[in-house]
Amino acid sequence: MATAKDKLQGLQGEITCSICRSYFSEPVTISCGHSFCRTCLSWSWRLGATPSSCPECRQMAQTTEIPGVNGRLAELTDLVKQLCSENLQSAEGQRQCARHKLTFKLFCEDDQTLLCVRCAQSPEHGAHQLSLVEEAAHNCRKKLQLLQSHLGKHLEEAEELHAGEEIPAVDWHWMITEEFNKLHQFLMEEELRCFERLKQDERAEQDRLSQHVHTLQDLMLELQGAGDQPNVDLLWEVKHLLGRSASVLSQRAKGVSPELREYPIPGMMEMLRRVRVDLTMDPTAASPCVIISEDLKSVKAGEGWQVGTSHPEDCAFHAVLTEQVFSSGRQYWEVDVTQLPQWMLGIYTPHLRKRRDPCDSLFLLSHVKKEKDYYLQTYPGSLNCRVKGRVPRIGVYLEYSSGTLAFYNVLRHSLIYEFHSIPFTESIIPFFSPGPPIPGTKAGPMILCPVKSHSCL
Repeated sequence: MATAKDKLQGLQGEITCSICRSYFSEPVTISCGHSFCRTCLSWSWRLGATPSSCPECRQMAQTTEIPGVNGRLAELTDLVKQLCSENLQSAEGQRQCARHKLTFKLFCEDDQTLLCVRCAQSPEHGAHQLSLVEEAAHNCRKKLQLLQSHLGKHLEEAEELHAGEEIPAVDWHWMITEEFNKLHQFLMEEELRCFERLKQDERAEQDRLSQHVHTLQDLMLELQGAGDQPNVDLLWEVKHLLGRSASVLSQRAKGVSPELREYPIPGMMEMLRRVRVDLTMDPTAASPCVIISEDLKSVKAGEGWQVGTSHPEDCAFHAVLTEQVFSSGRQYWEVDVTQLPQWMLGIYTPHLRKRRDPCDSLFLLSHVKKEKDYYLQTYPGSLNCRVKGRVPRIGVYLEYSSGTLAFYNVLRHSLIYEFHSIPFTESIIPFFSPGPPIPGTKAGPMILCPVKSHSCL
Protein backbone atom coordinates (compact mmCIF):
# COMPACT_ATOMS: atom_id res chain seq x y z
CA MET A 1 0.00 0.00 0.00
CA ALA A 2 1.39 3.41 -1.05
CA THR A 3 2.45 5.69 1.78
CA ALA A 4 1.93 9.44 1.95
CA LYS A 5 5.59 9.89 1.05
CA ASP A 6 5.17 7.75 -2.07
CA LYS A 7 2.10 9.73 -3.12
CA LEU A 8 3.94 13.00 -2.62
CA GLN A 9 6.82 11.77 -4.76
CA GLY A 10 4.32 10.81 -7.46
CA LEU A 11 2.84 14.32 -7.37
CA GLN A 12 6.37 15.76 -7.68
CA GLY A 13 6.80 13.87 -10.96
CA GLU A 14 3.55 15.36 -12.27
CA ILE A 15 4.69 18.94 -11.63
CA THR A 16 8.30 18.54 -12.90
CA CYS A 17 9.40 19.89 -16.29
CA SER A 18 11.15 17.19 -18.36
CA ILE A 19 13.47 19.80 -19.89
CA CYS A 20 14.92 21.57 -16.85
CA ARG A 21 14.07 18.78 -14.34
CA SER A 22 12.70 21.38 -11.92
CA TYR A 23 9.23 22.38 -10.71
CA PHE A 24 7.07 24.03 -13.35
CA SER A 25 7.46 27.78 -13.77
CA GLU A 26 4.52 29.24 -15.76
CA PRO A 27 3.52 25.76 -17.02
CA VAL A 28 2.05 25.42 -20.51
CA THR A 29 0.41 22.36 -22.04
CA ILE A 30 0.72 21.62 -25.78
CA SER A 31 -1.61 19.64 -28.04
CA CYS A 32 -0.07 16.21 -27.29
CA GLY A 33 -0.84 16.68 -23.57
CA HIS A 34 2.70 17.13 -22.29
CA SER A 35 3.50 20.16 -20.14
CA PHE A 36 6.66 22.23 -19.79
CA CYS A 37 7.87 25.52 -18.34
CA ARG A 38 6.95 28.33 -20.72
CA THR A 39 10.62 29.47 -21.00
CA CYS A 40 11.94 25.91 -21.45
CA LEU A 41 9.53 25.21 -24.30
CA SER A 42 10.37 28.52 -25.95
CA TRP A 43 14.13 27.78 -25.90
CA SER A 44 13.54 24.22 -27.07
CA TRP A 45 11.54 25.35 -30.10
CA ARG A 46 14.03 28.07 -30.99
CA LEU A 47 17.14 25.90 -30.70
CA GLY A 48 15.74 22.48 -31.63
CA ALA A 49 16.53 20.66 -34.86
CA THR A 50 12.76 20.10 -35.39
CA PRO A 51 10.86 23.29 -34.50
CA SER A 52 7.36 23.03 -32.94
CA SER A 53 7.74 19.37 -31.99
CA CYS A 54 7.16 18.04 -28.49
CA PRO A 55 10.51 17.76 -26.67
CA GLU A 56 9.24 14.61 -24.97
CA CYS A 57 7.30 12.57 -27.55
CA ARG A 58 8.49 14.44 -30.73
CA GLN A 59 4.88 14.80 -31.97
CA MET A 60 4.36 17.95 -34.03
CA ALA A 61 2.31 20.61 -32.25
CA GLN A 62 -0.86 21.95 -33.87
CA THR A 63 0.46 25.50 -33.70
CA THR A 64 3.85 27.17 -33.54
CA GLU A 65 2.62 29.66 -30.96
CA ILE A 66 3.48 29.10 -27.29
CA PRO A 67 0.20 28.26 -25.43
CA GLY A 68 -1.05 30.29 -22.50
CA VAL A 69 -0.17 29.39 -18.92
CA ASN A 70 -2.09 26.38 -17.55
CA GLY A 71 -3.57 27.95 -14.42
CA ARG A 72 -4.77 24.71 -12.81
CA LEU A 73 -1.32 23.13 -13.26
CA ALA A 74 0.36 26.24 -11.84
CA GLU A 75 -1.89 26.07 -8.71
CA LEU A 76 -1.13 22.34 -8.34
CA THR A 77 2.60 23.06 -8.65
CA ASP A 78 2.47 25.69 -5.87
CA LEU A 79 0.48 23.33 -3.63
CA VAL A 80 2.86 20.39 -4.08
CA LYS A 81 5.90 22.66 -3.61
CA GLN A 82 4.43 23.81 -0.30
CA LEU A 83 3.77 20.24 0.82
CA CYS A 84 7.26 19.18 -0.21
CA SER A 85 8.79 22.12 1.67
CA GLU A 86 6.91 21.20 4.86
CA ASN A 87 7.92 17.58 4.45
CA LEU A 88 11.53 18.60 3.86
CA GLN A 89 11.58 20.73 7.00
CA SER A 90 10.26 17.82 9.02
CA ALA A 91 12.77 15.48 7.39
CA GLU A 92 15.74 17.80 7.88
CA GLY A 93 15.84 16.84 11.52
CA GLN A 94 16.21 13.20 10.48
CA ARG A 95 19.35 13.87 8.40
CA GLN A 96 22.22 13.16 10.72
CA CYS A 97 25.97 13.04 10.67
CA ALA A 98 26.95 9.43 10.00
CA ARG A 99 29.94 9.75 12.32
CA HIS A 100 28.42 11.49 15.37
CA LYS A 101 24.69 10.75 14.81
CA LEU A 102 23.90 14.45 15.27
CA THR A 103 21.72 16.73 13.12
CA PHE A 104 23.50 18.96 10.56
CA LYS A 105 23.40 22.50 11.87
CA LEU A 106 26.40 24.11 10.15
CA PHE A 107 27.89 24.43 6.66
CA CYS A 108 31.64 24.72 5.87
CA GLU A 109 32.10 27.39 3.20
CA ASP A 110 35.69 26.25 2.45
CA ASP A 111 34.93 22.55 1.91
CA GLN A 112 31.26 23.06 0.85
CA THR A 113 30.12 20.31 3.25
CA LEU A 114 27.43 19.95 5.93
CA LEU A 115 28.67 19.65 9.53
CA CYS A 116 27.27 18.75 12.92
CA VAL A 117 28.43 20.61 16.03
CA ARG A 118 31.02 17.90 16.81
CA CYS A 119 32.41 17.99 13.25
CA ALA A 120 32.74 21.78 13.45
CA GLN A 121 34.94 21.41 16.54
CA SER A 122 37.43 19.11 14.81
CA PRO A 123 40.92 20.52 13.89
CA GLU A 124 40.34 20.03 10.16
CA HIS A 125 37.67 22.74 10.19
CA GLY A 126 39.31 24.94 12.83
CA ALA A 127 40.34 27.73 10.44
CA HIS A 128 37.41 27.38 8.03
CA GLN A 129 34.50 29.75 7.61
CA LEU A 130 31.29 28.22 9.03
CA SER A 131 27.66 29.30 8.54
CA LEU A 132 24.28 28.17 9.86
CA VAL A 133 22.45 25.84 7.49
CA GLU A 134 19.59 28.34 6.97
CA GLU A 135 22.00 31.21 6.20
CA ALA A 136 24.14 29.08 3.84
CA ALA A 137 21.07 27.83 1.95
CA HIS A 138 19.80 31.41 1.57
CA ASN A 139 23.15 32.56 0.18
CA CYS A 140 23.29 29.55 -2.12
CA ARG A 141 19.88 30.35 -3.60
CA LYS A 142 20.98 33.94 -4.24
CA LYS A 143 24.08 32.71 -6.05
CA LEU A 144 22.03 30.34 -8.18
CA GLN A 145 19.60 33.12 -9.10
CA LEU A 146 22.50 35.40 -10.04
CA LEU A 147 24.09 32.64 -12.10
CA GLN A 148 20.80 31.99 -13.86
CA SER A 149 20.54 35.69 -14.70
CA HIS A 150 24.06 35.70 -16.18
CA LEU A 151 23.36 32.56 -18.18
CA GLY A 152 20.18 34.15 -19.54
CA LYS A 153 22.15 37.17 -20.80
CA HIS A 154 24.77 34.94 -22.42
CA LEU A 155 22.02 32.89 -24.04
CA GLU A 156 20.43 36.01 -25.52
CA GLU A 157 23.80 37.16 -26.90
CA ALA A 158 24.50 33.71 -28.36
CA GLU A 159 21.03 33.65 -29.99
CA GLU A 160 21.63 37.10 -31.52
CA LEU A 161 25.03 36.02 -32.88
CA HIS A 162 23.54 32.79 -34.19
CA ALA A 163 20.74 34.68 -35.94
CA GLY A 164 23.24 37.16 -37.42
CA GLU A 165 25.53 34.51 -38.94
CA GLU A 166 23.47 34.51 -42.11
CA ILE A 167 24.64 38.07 -42.84
CA PRO A 168 28.25 38.32 -41.53
CA ALA A 169 29.51 41.74 -40.53
CA VAL A 170 32.79 41.05 -42.42
CA ASP A 171 32.72 39.40 -45.84
CA TRP A 172 35.74 37.15 -45.40
CA HIS A 173 35.00 35.16 -48.55
CA TRP A 174 35.30 38.26 -50.69
CA MET A 175 38.42 39.54 -48.92
CA ILE A 176 40.24 36.19 -49.15
CA THR A 177 39.31 35.89 -52.82
CA GLU A 178 40.74 39.36 -53.43
CA GLU A 179 44.01 38.43 -51.69
CA PHE A 180 44.41 35.31 -53.84
CA ASN A 181 43.62 37.38 -56.94
CA LYS A 182 46.44 39.74 -55.97
CA LEU A 183 48.76 36.79 -55.52
CA HIS A 184 47.78 35.31 -58.89
CA GLN A 185 48.33 38.69 -60.58
CA PHE A 186 51.71 39.08 -58.89
CA LEU A 187 52.84 35.61 -60.00
CA MET A 188 51.66 36.25 -63.56
CA GLU A 189 53.66 39.48 -63.67
CA GLU A 190 56.71 37.70 -62.23
CA GLU A 191 56.33 34.96 -64.84
CA LEU A 192 56.28 37.53 -67.66
CA ARG A 193 59.36 39.26 -66.24
CA CYS A 194 61.12 35.89 -65.96
CA PHE A 195 60.32 35.03 -69.59
CA GLU A 196 61.60 38.45 -70.69
CA ARG A 197 64.88 37.82 -68.86
CA LEU A 198 65.05 34.39 -70.47
CA LYS A 199 64.70 35.94 -73.96
CA GLN A 200 67.38 38.52 -73.18
CA ASP A 201 69.75 35.83 -71.89
CA GLU A 202 69.12 33.68 -74.97
CA ARG A 203 69.86 36.64 -77.27
CA ALA A 204 73.00 37.44 -75.29
CA GLU A 205 74.08 33.79 -75.50
CA GLN A 206 73.54 33.76 -79.26
CA ASP A 207 75.48 36.99 -79.61
CA ARG A 208 78.33 35.60 -77.50
CA LEU A 209 78.50 32.37 -79.51
CA SER A 210 78.28 34.33 -82.74
CA GLN A 211 81.16 36.53 -81.62
CA HIS A 212 83.16 33.44 -80.66
CA VAL A 213 82.56 31.91 -84.10
CA HIS A 214 83.66 35.14 -85.83
CA THR A 215 86.79 35.27 -83.70
CA LEU A 216 87.68 31.69 -84.66
CA GLN A 217 86.97 32.39 -88.32
CA ASP A 218 89.14 35.52 -88.32
CA LEU A 219 91.97 33.66 -86.58
CA MET A 220 91.74 30.82 -89.13
CA LEU A 221 91.99 33.27 -92.02
CA GLU A 222 94.87 35.07 -90.34
CA LEU A 223 96.76 31.79 -89.80
CA GLN A 224 96.16 30.74 -93.41
CA GLY A 225 97.45 34.07 -94.66
CA ALA A 226 100.49 33.92 -92.40
CA GLY A 227 101.48 30.55 -93.86
CA ASP A 228 101.81 32.12 -97.32
CA GLN A 229 104.10 34.96 -96.15
CA PRO A 230 107.86 35.07 -96.69
CA ASN A 231 109.95 33.49 -93.95
CA VAL A 232 111.07 36.74 -92.36
CA ASP A 233 107.56 38.20 -92.31
CA LEU A 234 106.18 34.98 -90.87
CA LEU A 235 108.71 34.89 -88.08
CA TRP A 236 108.16 38.58 -87.43
CA GLU A 237 104.48 37.97 -86.64
CA VAL A 238 104.63 34.44 -85.21
CA LYS A 239 104.87 35.55 -81.58
CA HIS A 240 101.73 37.64 -81.93
CA LEU A 241 99.88 34.86 -83.77
CA LEU A 242 100.79 32.18 -81.25
CA GLY A 243 99.80 34.41 -78.33
CA ARG A 244 96.46 35.26 -79.88
CA SER A 245 95.79 31.61 -80.72
CA ALA A 246 96.52 30.55 -77.14
CA SER A 247 94.19 33.25 -75.84
CA VAL A 248 91.35 32.18 -78.13
CA LEU A 249 91.82 28.49 -77.34
CA SER A 250 91.78 29.24 -73.58
CA GLN A 251 88.32 30.73 -74.02
CA ARG A 252 87.06 27.62 -75.82
CA ALA A 253 85.39 26.06 -72.77
CA LYS A 254 83.55 29.25 -71.91
CA GLY A 255 82.60 29.70 -75.54
CA VAL A 256 81.12 26.19 -75.86
CA SER A 257 79.75 25.48 -72.36
CA PRO A 258 77.05 27.91 -71.21
CA GLU A 259 76.86 29.27 -67.69
CA LEU A 260 74.03 28.11 -65.45
CA ARG A 261 71.20 30.62 -65.48
CA GLU A 262 69.30 31.62 -62.38
CA TYR A 263 65.63 32.59 -62.49
CA PRO A 264 64.26 33.06 -58.93
CA ILE A 265 60.63 32.01 -58.48
CA PRO A 266 58.87 33.87 -55.61
CA GLY A 267 57.27 31.60 -53.04
CA MET A 268 58.66 28.38 -54.54
CA MET A 269 60.75 27.36 -51.52
CA GLU A 270 57.87 28.08 -49.12
CA MET A 271 55.56 25.88 -51.19
CA LEU A 272 58.07 23.02 -51.43
CA ARG A 273 58.75 23.05 -47.69
CA ARG A 274 55.10 22.17 -47.08
CA VAL A 275 55.91 18.61 -48.24
CA ARG A 276 59.35 18.41 -46.62
CA VAL A 277 60.34 15.00 -45.22
CA ASP A 278 62.83 13.92 -42.58
CA LEU A 279 65.43 11.50 -44.03
CA THR A 280 67.96 9.25 -42.32
CA MET A 281 70.77 7.38 -44.06
CA ASP A 282 70.81 3.59 -44.06
CA PRO A 283 74.23 2.15 -43.04
CA THR A 284 73.23 -1.22 -44.49
CA ALA A 285 72.74 0.37 -47.92
CA ALA A 286 76.09 2.16 -48.14
CA SER A 287 79.36 1.62 -49.98
CA PRO A 288 82.40 0.71 -47.82
CA CYS A 289 84.09 3.76 -49.38
CA VAL A 290 81.87 6.23 -47.51
CA ILE A 291 81.58 7.10 -43.81
CA ILE A 292 78.18 7.81 -42.23
CA SER A 293 77.79 9.90 -39.07
CA GLU A 294 76.36 8.41 -35.87
CA ASP A 295 73.15 10.44 -36.17
CA LEU A 296 72.69 9.10 -39.76
CA LYS A 297 72.35 12.66 -41.06
CA SER A 298 75.64 13.10 -42.98
CA VAL A 299 78.11 11.16 -45.14
CA LYS A 300 81.66 11.79 -46.35
CA ALA A 301 84.22 10.05 -48.56
CA GLY A 302 86.39 7.44 -46.86
CA GLU A 303 90.11 6.94 -47.35
CA GLY A 304 89.45 3.78 -49.37
CA TRP A 305 87.78 5.69 -52.22
CA GLN A 306 90.13 5.27 -55.17
CA VAL A 307 89.70 8.20 -57.53
CA GLY A 308 89.11 7.12 -61.11
CA THR A 309 86.77 9.03 -63.40
CA SER A 310 83.90 11.30 -62.47
CA HIS A 311 81.31 9.47 -64.57
CA PRO A 312 78.30 8.25 -62.60
CA GLU A 313 78.61 4.70 -63.90
CA ASP A 314 82.05 4.44 -62.29
CA CYS A 315 80.98 5.99 -58.97
CA ALA A 316 77.39 4.88 -58.61
CA PHE A 317 78.08 2.45 -55.83
CA HIS A 318 80.27 4.80 -53.77
CA ALA A 319 77.15 6.18 -52.17
CA VAL A 320 74.51 5.67 -49.51
CA LEU A 321 70.73 5.27 -49.69
CA THR A 322 68.15 6.28 -47.08
CA GLU A 323 65.99 4.23 -44.76
CA GLN A 324 62.93 5.94 -46.25
CA VAL A 325 61.38 4.44 -49.40
CA PHE A 326 58.71 6.30 -51.40
CA SER A 327 56.04 4.85 -53.67
CA SER A 328 53.46 7.66 -53.73
CA GLY A 329 52.80 11.32 -52.92
CA ARG A 330 55.11 14.34 -52.95
CA GLN A 331 58.36 14.71 -51.00
CA TYR A 332 61.00 17.40 -50.65
CA TRP A 333 64.38 17.42 -48.88
CA GLU A 334 67.41 19.71 -48.72
CA VAL A 335 71.12 18.86 -48.67
CA ASP A 336 74.08 20.97 -47.53
CA VAL A 337 77.04 20.46 -49.94
CA THR A 338 79.04 23.52 -48.89
CA GLN A 339 82.12 21.49 -47.88
CA LEU A 340 82.27 19.32 -51.00
CA PRO A 341 83.98 20.27 -54.30
CA GLN A 342 82.38 17.28 -56.06
CA TRP A 343 79.20 15.39 -55.26
CA MET A 344 76.19 13.54 -56.70
CA LEU A 345 72.66 13.24 -55.38
CA GLY A 346 69.28 12.15 -56.68
CA ILE A 347 67.19 8.97 -56.55
CA TYR A 348 67.62 5.23 -57.08
CA THR A 349 64.79 3.36 -58.82
CA PRO A 350 65.50 -0.40 -58.72
CA HIS A 351 62.55 -1.31 -60.95
CA LEU A 352 64.04 0.63 -63.90
CA ARG A 353 67.40 -1.17 -63.73
CA LYS A 354 68.44 -3.07 -66.84
CA ARG A 355 70.86 -5.95 -67.07
CA ARG A 356 73.41 -4.25 -69.34
CA ASP A 357 73.68 -0.91 -67.58
CA PRO A 358 73.22 -0.77 -63.78
CA CYS A 359 73.04 3.04 -63.87
CA ASP A 360 69.75 3.10 -65.78
CA SER A 361 68.13 3.05 -62.34
CA LEU A 362 69.75 6.37 -61.31
CA PHE A 363 68.60 9.95 -61.84
CA LEU A 364 71.31 12.30 -60.58
CA LEU A 365 72.55 15.85 -60.37
CA SER A 366 76.33 16.06 -60.05
CA HIS A 367 78.78 18.87 -59.28
CA VAL A 368 82.23 18.30 -60.82
CA LYS A 369 85.42 20.26 -61.28
CA LYS A 370 87.06 20.49 -64.71
CA GLU A 371 90.35 22.34 -64.77
CA LYS A 372 89.59 25.65 -63.04
CA ASP A 373 85.80 25.65 -63.47
CA TYR A 374 82.91 23.89 -61.72
CA TYR A 375 80.05 22.30 -63.66
CA LEU A 376 76.56 21.05 -62.85
CA GLN A 377 75.59 18.00 -64.86
CA THR A 378 72.64 15.62 -64.92
CA TYR A 379 72.65 11.89 -65.46
CA PRO A 380 70.86 11.09 -67.62
CA GLY A 381 69.93 14.41 -69.16
CA SER A 382 71.37 17.29 -71.12
CA LEU A 383 72.43 19.71 -68.39
CA ASN A 384 76.15 20.63 -68.57
CA CYS A 385 76.58 24.18 -67.31
CA ARG A 386 79.38 26.10 -65.68
CA VAL A 387 78.63 27.72 -62.34
CA LYS A 388 80.20 30.90 -60.98
CA GLY A 389 80.85 29.25 -57.62
CA ARG A 390 79.78 26.31 -55.54
CA VAL A 391 76.07 25.87 -54.91
CA PRO A 392 75.95 25.47 -51.10
CA ARG A 393 72.49 23.98 -50.69
CA ILE A 394 70.43 21.78 -53.00
CA GLY A 395 66.69 21.13 -52.74
CA VAL A 396 65.26 17.91 -54.20
CA TYR A 397 61.56 17.59 -55.07
CA LEU A 398 59.94 14.26 -55.95
CA GLU A 399 56.39 13.80 -57.24
CA TYR A 400 55.57 10.16 -57.79
CA SER A 401 52.31 10.38 -59.78
CA SER A 402 53.70 12.66 -62.52
CA GLY A 403 57.19 11.11 -62.55
CA THR A 404 58.83 14.43 -61.65
CA LEU A 405 62.27 14.92 -60.08
CA ALA A 406 63.50 18.51 -59.72
CA PHE A 407 66.64 20.09 -58.24
CA TYR A 408 66.75 23.63 -56.82
CA ASN A 409 69.36 26.16 -55.77
CA VAL A 410 67.82 26.84 -52.35
CA LEU A 411 69.66 30.09 -51.58
CA ARG A 412 68.82 31.55 -55.03
CA HIS A 413 65.22 30.21 -55.03
CA SER A 414 65.79 29.01 -58.59
CA LEU A 415 65.32 25.79 -60.54
CA ILE A 416 68.47 23.95 -61.66
CA TYR A 417 66.97 21.08 -63.64
CA GLU A 418 63.82 18.94 -63.81
CA PHE A 419 63.32 15.37 -64.97
CA HIS A 420 59.72 14.73 -65.98
CA SER A 421 57.53 11.78 -66.99
CA ILE A 422 59.82 9.20 -65.39
CA PRO A 423 57.86 5.90 -65.46
CA PHE A 424 57.72 5.22 -61.71
CA THR A 425 55.88 2.01 -60.87
CA GLU A 426 57.53 0.84 -57.65
CA SER A 427 59.74 2.12 -54.83
CA ILE A 428 62.09 5.13 -54.99
CA ILE A 429 65.05 5.69 -52.63
CA PRO A 430 67.01 8.97 -52.20
CA PHE A 431 70.69 8.65 -53.23
CA PHE A 432 73.75 10.52 -51.90
CA SER A 433 77.39 10.36 -53.04
CA PRO A 434 80.00 12.69 -51.41
CA GLY A 435 82.52 12.59 -54.26
CA PRO A 436 84.56 11.62 -56.07
CA PRO A 437 87.17 13.32 -53.89
CA ILE A 438 89.81 15.55 -55.49
CA PRO A 439 93.37 14.30 -54.86
CA GLY A 440 95.30 16.50 -52.47
CA THR A 441 92.19 18.04 -50.89
CA LYS A 442 90.22 17.14 -47.76
CA ALA A 443 86.48 17.34 -48.34
CA GLY A 444 83.86 17.66 -45.63
CA PRO A 445 80.52 15.84 -45.28
CA MET A 446 77.30 15.96 -47.27
CA ILE A 447 74.63 16.89 -44.70
CA LEU A 448 70.86 16.32 -44.64
CA CYS A 449 69.34 19.62 -43.54
CA PRO A 450 66.97 19.55 -40.52
CA VAL A 451 63.30 19.66 -41.45
CA LYS A 452 62.41 22.33 -38.86
CA SER A 453 65.31 24.63 -39.76
CA HIS A 454 65.92 26.85 -42.79
CA SER A 455 69.69 26.56 -42.36
CA CYS A 456 72.01 23.65 -41.82
CA LEU A 457 74.11 23.34 -38.70
